[in-house]
Amino acid sequence: MQCRFPQYLTKPFQVLWFEPDDLAVMTSSLIVANQFGGYLWLLLIVLPWGYSHLKRQYPRGFLRHLLYFIGLAPMKGYPTFFESHFQE
Repeated sequence: MQCRFPQYLTKPFQVLWFEPDDLAVMTSSLIVANQFGGYLWLLLIVLPWGYSHLKRQYPRGFLRHLLYFIGLAPMKGYPTFFESHFQE
C-alpha cells in the first residue's frame, strides 16, 4: 500500500492548485446549492472566491485554529479551548 506525503511537513496536500480547506469550502457550497437550488448556485463562485481573499489575510492554518476556537475541531494533545488552567 502506497501513500503520498508532502515533501515538507509545512507543505499541504494539494489537488491541482487547491488546498484541502479550499476543497472543503467548494464541496460544502456545492452540497448547499444542490439541496436548495435557485440563487444559491452563486455560492459556487462567491464563497470560494471570498474564502480565498480571507485566507490571504491570515497566516497558514488559521481555519483549523478557528474551528478549534469555536469547539468544532479538537486538536490532539492539546487541552480544550475553554480550559482556563492547564498543568503539564
